[in-house]
Amino acid sequence: MKVLLCGDLAATGWDTWQVWQRALAAAMPEAQWLDLAQARREPADVDAAVVANPPPGSLQGLPKLRLVQSLWAGVDRLLADATLPAGVPVARMVDPAMTAAMAETALWAVLSLHRGFFAYAQRQREGRWRVHAQRRADEVRVLVLGQGEMGRAAAARLAAQGYAVQGWRRDGSALAPRLAAADIVVNLLPLTPATTGLLDAGCFAALPPQAALVNLGRGAHVVDADLLAALDSGRLRHAVLDVFHEEPLPAGHPFWQHPRVTVLPHAAAQTDPRSAAVVAALNLRAVRDGAPLRHLVEAGRGY
Repeated sequence: MKVLLCGDLAATGWDTWQVWQRALAAAMPEAQWLDLAQARREPADVDAAVVANPPPGSLQGLPKLRLVQSLWAGVDRLLADATLPAGVPVARMVDPAMTAAMAETALWAVLSLHRGFFAYAQRQREGRWRVHAQRRADEVRVLVLGQGEMGRAAAARLAAQGYAVQGWRRDGSALAPRLAAADIVVNLLPLTPATTGLLDAGCFAALPPQAALVNLGRGAHVVDADLLAALDSGRLRHAVLDVFHEEPLPAGHPFWQHPRVTVLPHAAAQTDPRSAAVVAALNLRAVRDGAPLRHLVEAGRGY
């Protein structure tokens, strides 16, 4: 079986393709792994592709291609590529290590907001010694947007710590009543046309005063100007942001210096080559053997 490995891993924190190549070769040593130049020389021999934001057009002209396995959990950029071969199954990455890491980040953010640790950090910078009232976890209402693998894992981790957790999915109940009963919103929705710009002025107005936002989904879920207005007015007390419309976040963007914003460099949960390679190999063997594929993307839904 010949497998094309291509894309851009510059933002992962794993410095080179060699890390991934070693992990994938160890998980599936019987495969022949090709780079893009090799695949172009022998396009008719490529059976599958393992990709991370591949350059547009890189999957064209591969007549035997039977699977595109993404190394990313989010596939919005991949599906937006007009050159993606029609009719070829696309699978997203469901990496158990990444799912666990995302739940850890959600717990850290919620705990820090609940206990006021971001406010304490600001007071340290100001040289102010001030203690505020402390609530119990069961008094803090958390709404998790998105009930996929990561959303369910985050909700379970938060509930295990005693938080009053609710979940919401795009095809479920109305959002506004859930927002009205949430002190902290954790966004883990997939990015689709229906969820783009979902976190806007109307959403922030529906929240109780002094609610907080944790965005671990995609930057395009948020209308930046509306979020800044809600923070500046005091409607929202804090936002933890891991994802942005443009990444890296441009120098001079208001989020960098805003006293009520915590910026993460898209680091809430990275795909781990050690576990992700095993997941990819399972699907590659399945397509080779004619077995059912896992975590297939429904193009109409966008995830």
